[in-house]
Amino acid sequence: MSKRRLSKQQIERVQRRRRADSHSAETAVADDHLGPESEGLVLGYLGKQVDVEDLASGAVVRCHMRANLGLLAAGDKVLWRSVVGSAPGADEAGVVTALFPRQSELHRPDAFGKLKLVAANVSRMVITLAPEPQAHANLIDRYLVVAETLGLEPLLLVNKQDLLQADHPLLALLDAYQALGYDALRVSARCGLGMDDLRQRLASGTSVFVGQSGVGKSSIIQALLPDEKIRIGELSEQELKGRHTTTHARLYHFPFGGDCIDSPGIREFGLWHLTPEQVAAGFREFRDAVGLCRFRDCSHGREPGCGLQAAVAAGQISQARFDSYRQIIASLDAVTMQDSP
Repeated sequence: MSKRRLSKQQIERVQRRRRADSHSAETAVADDHLGPESEGLVLGYLGKQVDVEDLASGAVVRCHMRANLGLLAAGDKVLWRSVVGSAPGADEAGVVTALFPRQSELHRPDAFGKLKLVAANVSRMVITLAPEPQAHANLIDRYLVVAETLGLEPLLLVNKQDLLQADHPLLALLDAYQALGYDALRVSARCGLGMDDLRQRLASGTSVFVGQSGVGKSSIIQALLPDEKIRIGELSEQELKGRHTTTHARLYHFPFGGDCIDSPGIREFGLWHLTPEQVAAGFREFRDAVGLCRFRDCSHGREPGCGLQAAVAAGQISQARFDSYRQIIASLDAVTMQDSP
């Protein structure tokens, strides 16, 4: 895939704009007009501003960011200072002055090789599936690789259980992942089936909901948060692909404990920012077999003495998962990664 290139003049214009924006945000409020520092939690990122929840009072404040902080994301823990004399709900009610170290960072690479920070300090990835749109094993594997790489607890969540027939291929796919030790749950946000079990699983930590558009992520979150106004889209009847309804990741507090982040709906999940070794480690049943390869730099292709190939031949690793792994590896060279702005 060819990478879009900017002209020298375009690059200079972008850099000037960034410097101007940073200077504007940095100098918009003088320090002597700011109150004392308080700890806060970023609920949502809104371009040049973020919504910050004050951890002491629970108040939500719209804040600018100091230029040296870089990009913030839902789930970030920060220090912020209020603007003295600002009215409630004002556009410049506070300024984020510091960022606490992150426990985890969830990025979404785009087609141009740039990493987009989606969420921070996540402990669980809820991979949401449904009978429609059709679930693809390779997409599920991509999510699982990210979860394994970041040390997140993965949960395979099948929505629209009421539409599942006994012979639906999604059920066989779910069985295969459960055989690997992955937790799975079937629910229906519309009918309420399985929702109590889901509440128990989400009652601690911070969960991020990911999955194809149209699988019902926002509908599930709406059912869990009946007092919030979650934007919910409809499934395209012609293409059976969901329309994107969430444009920015947003953090919500569950009334039964735990938090969640509703991420932008995505149909693809590139892993171009990972190395082949990280991808292989993201397939949990590969880990022992990789150490049995004859050559340390084995690409797990046609080399003699490949531990993965031997495990596949012996039935210890499924051919479907190995093919999915090879497909991901082949995609790593499609895009040259760039640093995020």
